Amino acid sequence: MKKILYLLILSVLSACSNKFLELYPETSLNEGNFYKSETEFILLANGCYVPLRNLEKVDHWVMAELPSDNASFQNNTATGEASKGVIDQFILTSNNVAYSSFWNTSYAGINRCNKLLSEIERPEVTWSKMSFKDRCYGEALFLRALYYFNLVRQFGGVPIVLQSITSQEAVNIKRSTESQVYDLIINDLKSASTHFKNAKDIEENGRATDGATLALLAKVYLTLHKYSEAEPLLKSVIDMGKYSLLPNYANVFNPVNKDYKETIFSVQYSENSTELSNRFLFWFAPWTSAGAITHRPNINIIGGGWNQPTDDLINAFENGDLRKSVSIAYWVGKDWDSQVRPIPYCAKYKAPQSAPDDRCGDNLPILRYSDVLLMYAEVLNEQNRTNEAIPFVQQVRTRAGLTNPLTGYTKTSLDELIAKERQVEFCFENQRYYDLKRTGKALAVLTAHGAREKAKKPFLYEAAFQMNVNMLLAPIPAEQILINKLEQNPGY
Repeated sequence: MKKILYLLILSVLSACSNKFLELYPETSLNEGNFYKSETEFILLANGCYVPLRNLEKVDHWVMAELPSDNASFQNNTATGEASKGVIDQFILTSNNVAYSSFWNTSYAGINRCNKLLSEIERPEVTWSKMSFKDRCYGEALFLRALYYFNLVRQFGGVPIVLQSITSQEAVNIKRSTESQVYDLIINDLKSASTHFKNAKDIEENGRATDGATLALLAKVYLTLHKYSEAEPLLKSVIDMGKYSLLPNYANVFNPVNKDYKETIFSVQYSENSTELSNRFLFWFAPWTSAGAITHRPNINIIGGGWNQPTDDLINAFENGDLRKSVSIAYWVGKDWDSQVRPIPYCAKYKAPQSAPDDRCGDNLPILRYSDVLLMYAEVLNEQNRTNEAIPFVQQVRTRAGLTNPLTGYTKTSLDELIAKERQVEFCFENQRYYDLKRTGKALAVLTAHGAREKAKKPFLYEAAFQMNVNMLLAPIPAEQILINKLEQNPGY
């Protein structure tokens, strides 16, 4: 088989350390003579996180936040909308580079997970503690499930690959059904949970754990409307007593003092190097603001202005909601049309603390305890246990400064409140678009949102937001149709 080059990460930490093993730039290693020791398998497990880090900082927000009613973009006459702006407007084509990048990075992560799983039972490996082996198993299974979960939510059924393959072998693997992909995800997460339970003595902040696995599996069941299956998983995470809401919502997004109490699983970033960092603020600050927001006037942000909060999101916050000022800030200055006005921007991600350039170290939350609480409320409410669900919504609102008692709610009205709470609680965390899709509200909500956007923004294309149900699945990348002979999604 063609030798596979892995970019692996190195920072040696003791098993009792509470600091996550930082993911450093990869080095090329020969698969035939490398995976023979515990240390090497731990490095291989670390490498499984690398494509996720790259996926979240480059592609995922383009495909999971920008298409929602939370986010849009500042018009840019200098650079145009490129591949991102057309996705915001639902002008979707299979040759858009965002789709191929998302696809290829996801399968790069899957390939790494497959490599670990295929090698880990080598008899010559001596484990100092079997819990290290279980943790490596759990991480590979958890991450493979997460990569596939993102793929299936974007594209529908995708090829299932369970072992490292060459590009020639990939041609023979066709798309599986959505149901088959979800079955794989569920089985991987169940197996990962078993392994993580055997590795509790070596848990480290930032790594996947049993709590993250149970929460993700619950989200998968929620997506499939399997509420009774999701309920005990969410309750078990709550009953762990390991996680809680931070008293201050802003502290969840503090890159200096990273949160591992409310954040169950996040993608780890650091200012230490370009590979480890993200540049969220440099993407999201208005491009006309130069260095006023980034505090780095030496960095050109002509390509910025993305994930701009929409009126729909701004208006979703209630008066007195403390989350609003954490999530959305305003810069007063010249806009794209040279008119001076207050321009909203995503404020969750901060300017570099010490890096002299555009390296940012904010972690990106994937699963938070507030997500568990709101998912639990949703599954209870969907099973006609509205009164049981209300206290879990109230916990999230109380932390946000909204202390008025929730009384008189029906199943329908609580469903609407939970959806609104999820919109404002998780804005710019790549959840809103998936929430709209799984609840069946996406077409109606985004059609109405698009009409408001076109009425306000004369620079949008005439074809913008001409919505139909086919658009709720992304097109299979053109290269996959051409090279691997995959079937395209309807409507493209």
